[in-house]
Amino acid sequence: MVYFNIAPNPVTSFMPAAYMPNINKTAHIHPYASVIGAVIMGDNVMVAPFASIRGDEGTPIFIGKGSNIQDGVNIHGLKQSYVNHDNRNYSVYIGENVSLAHQSQVHGPAKIGNNVFVGMQSLIFKSEIADNVVIEPSANIIGVKIPPNRYVPAGETIKTQQQADALPVITPDYKFRELNHEVTSVNKELASGYNYLAAYPPAYYLNRF
Repeated sequence: MVYFNIAPNPVTSFMPAAYMPNINKTAHIHPYASVIGAVIMGDNVMVAPFASIRGDEGTPIFIGKGSNIQDGVNIHGLKQSYVNHDNRNYSVYIGENVSLAHQSQVHGPAKIGNNVFVGMQSLIFKSEIADNVVIEPSANIIGVKIPPNRYVPAGETIKTQQQADALPVITPDYKFRELNHEVTSVNKELASGYNYLAAYPPAYYLNRF
């Protein structure tokens, strides 16, 4: 039995080979997070405690550089169901500088573009999210394509393309316009900092407040 938090997928009828995750050395995976199977992860990705990224059914799962997967996030996909990016199929594709906030879920087939904020406890399922989108907390995105530069209000359920096309455009006075930039900046520093602590614990490591 495999007990490590970074592990291969089991061999099954729909997954005939075992794959180890391909994780850039600058990414940080917390020991209480789980990354399994056919997962590709770029540089400076931050994966927080109790996140689960499971490439054992729908595969592969791709997470672009500078993205952050926060506490309790789940990423998984349905077998043999895909989205396409640059002429390659993925179960879940997550672009660069994306924030998946606490307890959000992305279930493939799903695609998220660059510079997207997915709010706490939100769900993305069988959907595609274009660049520069803000999904506010507890929103549900099901079976639609969200155009670029839109926001989804908190608690809304978007399950028709007509609803998706009517979403409000992000304007200069939108209060969460810079939120994702702020969150990704913090988490890139955290990824680097946690990796440093793991390799070279400084003297203040045992200090107390």
